[in-house]
Amino acid sequence: MKTRRRPYAMSDLSPTVTTMTLQTSTPRHAKWLLTFLGIWLIALGAYFAFVRPALLPEDPRFIGTPLALLREAAPGLEAWLRIVFTVMGGFMAGAGVLTLFLARAVVPARLRGTGWAIALAGLPTVVLMSAMNFALHSDFRWVLLLPPLLWAAAVIAYVRHA
Repeated sequence: MKTRRRPYAMSDLSPTVTTMTLQTSTPRHAKWLLTFLGIWLIALGAYFAFVRPALLPEDPRFIGTPLALLREAAPGLEAWLRIVFTVMGGFMAGAGVLTLFLARAVVPARLRGTGWAIALAGLPTVVLMSAMNFALHSDFRWVLLLPPLLWAAAVIAYVRHA
């Protein structure tokens, strides 16, 4: 029997190992964590696009200006923010769809580079959002710490399984 190299999810981080068989089991925990996070991103995108008000109570507090003064100084601000949040929500939902696809189709296939894709996709999405909510002292900052922690857990679960 000819020896084959086992494909690694994050080959750059793992030593090369030659084995007689290919590992065929699925990184189940990573798959389910990323499935949940994909659904969460889609729901969050829908919230931003269709439900979220242009200004939350924490926004004028961070800016340091009462809401009435903001409305007087920039009467078009809330209409403009409504458009911005609709676009942002669409991007969140799109990232969620891609995360869901990654979780359900790519993670089980364990394609080369998948671990890096998972890790790098989490940085500009859930990690950056959580970090900015801490910078803004958002009322939701502690709740929004959970998605990056779950994303990190998914990356770790994927890498450990590879």
